[in-house]
Amino acid sequence: MTGIRLDGAVVAITGGGRGIGLAIARELSAAGARVSVGDIDAELAQQAGRDLNGYGGFLDVRDRGAFEAFLKATEKALGPIDVLINNAGIMPAGDFLAETDGASDTQIDINVRGVILGCKAVMPSMITRGRGHIINIASMAGRIAVPGLAVYCATKYAVVGLTETLREEFRDSGIQFTMVMPSKVTTELASGTDEAGKGVPTASPEDVALAVRDAIEQQLTDVTVPRYLGPVSALQGITPRWVLRGLRRTLGDRRILEQVDHQARAGYTQRIASLEKPVPTLKADVKKSVKKTVSKSAAKKAV
Repeated sequence: MTGIRLDGAVVAITGGGRGIGLAIARELSAAGARVSVGDIDAELAQQAGRDLNGYGGFLDVRDRGAFEAFLKATEKALGPIDVLINNAGIMPAGDFLAETDGASDTQIDINVRGVILGCKAVMPSMITRGRGHIINIASMAGRIAVPGLAVYCATKYAVVGLTETLREEFRDSGIQFTMVMPSKVTTELASGTDEAGKGVPTASPEDVALAVRDAIEQQLTDVTVPRYLGPVSALQGITPRWVLRGLRRTLGDRRILEQVDHQARAGYTQRIASLEKPVPTLKADVKKSVKKTVSKSAAKKAV
């Protein structure tokens, strides 16, 4: 499989207006790549595009039309896309039963459906050209269960499974698939977890950006950040559950659930809550149909 040379390569990054995505954009631009930044905050994306002499534009990864429009605009501005980095993601934290359906749905839409849509949108052209690289930013929470992050973990487990499966399904396509699994990263997403995260391996956005650069240049498949966490991920599948549970209790794996500082996370929580879409309610005719069906069922039982 032919690797991608970063010098002159066109790289599209989702969620690139801030945090990890912006750090990746800066790192790859410095390596000579022509970077396209997509973000739901169009102003941040456009500013990053200007700063990096690339392209920046609006992107809501939950919308196929928006994704396709972003990729089309990227190709018009910079050329065919060599690398897509599915980075956009959110992380509410707290009790599973206290998490609203809206918060759960938004995580699934952004963290999972966004990655699926990105892959579907960019892969056909990569297959036609016989080359390309897709990097999905997962998390160590996609390998290790974290109480207090149940739905977030579920979404990242899904990204891990998707990446591994696409790698095998399209192994003869010329497309390289990589999943990057950071531990705690010092961004707004991890705000309010300073006490809860004591002792947890921590990385900076720049550390993740360097890992992404290495993944492209060295054609790596599974990358943990920090890198030394690789064996931890592998041991999950072979270590007896009672040993893992004892280790979890010793390390205090419920700290995110019990000690997260929700006040410190208030700004981030409010921002991601603004992304929630209203849950559709039953229309009058549907309600009537349901009521009629229930009535018929009750009548049959009476007979």
